[in-house]
Order: sequence, then C-alpha cells, then structure tokens
Amino acid sequence: MHMPLVHIDLIVGRTPEQLKGMVKDVTDAIVKNTGAPAEHVHVVLNEMEKEHYAVGGVLKSDE
Repeated sequence: MHMPLVHIDLIVGRTPEQLKGMVKDVTDAIVKNTGAPAEHVHVVLNEMEKEHYAVGGVLKSDE
C-alpha cells in the first residue's frame, strides 16, 4: 500500500493546538476516504512568513 502524503502551506500564526487539531482532522479524513492506516498517513506543514506570500501582487504583510 502506498503512503498518503499531504502537504499543507500556511501563513505562520496558528497555535500548536490548532496545528495538532488540523493534522488530526486531515489524517482522519485520509483514513476515512482511502482506507489507509493512520500510521501510514504523512502530513507536512510548511509555514510561511507574511512577507513570503502574496495574493494579487500584494504581500500579505502589506495588508
């Protein structure tokens, strides 16, 4: 069986508790919808500074 690998890109600012909850919920959704065992589900969180992310040509740090 292949291991599901989920990448999530976020702007920094969430608490460790929020990140833990999100990782658990994402893992549960993958398990439910693929049948993969939870121990095979890998979640990678990439946190970006607001200065490193833009929408519509405007940095999030400038909003």
